[in-house]
Amino acid sequence: MSKFSKKRGKASPAISTASLPDIIFMLLFFFMVVTVLRESELLVQVNTPQATELTKLEEKSLVNYIYIGRPTAKYVDIYGTSPRIQLADKFASEADIPLFIANFRQGVPENRRSSITSSLRVDGEVTMGIVQDVKTALRKAGQVKVNYSAKKRAGDL
Repeated sequence: MSKFSKKRGKASPAISTASLPDIIFMLLFFFMVVTVLRESELLVQVNTPQATELTKLEEKSLVNYIYIGRPTAKYVDIYGTSPRIQLADKFASEADIPLFIANFRQGVPENRRSSITSSLRVDGEVTMGIVQDVKTALRKAGQVKVNYSAKKRAGDL
């Protein structure tokens, strides 16, 4: 006689799916909060030049982007083919830069305002005249930390 008898025909209990909707909604909520959508649509063509000595910006929330390039095909009929400045989602002039910088500073805590960087994303075909005008407007607005965006040179991977 056997001391232990085998239990036959008894199936394992089914996995409870009662908490599955809760888990799905928690994941959905998490990804909705964490995902950062693109802040602005490019209205200008920007093909940044290549460089060898690159440094990655640490805090992207403290960076405001200024795009300089020729208008995309969608806007050529309205704005022509001369290089234009894009601040956020609209075309602008050098005179609009101080207000743009002031509005950006308003959204940053006061103790972090000295860490704000303006990143110039300039098309490689644009002349330096408009870039110099933008840099002068930034200096007048009190924004002295300026960065030029570039791509890593293909041979230096």
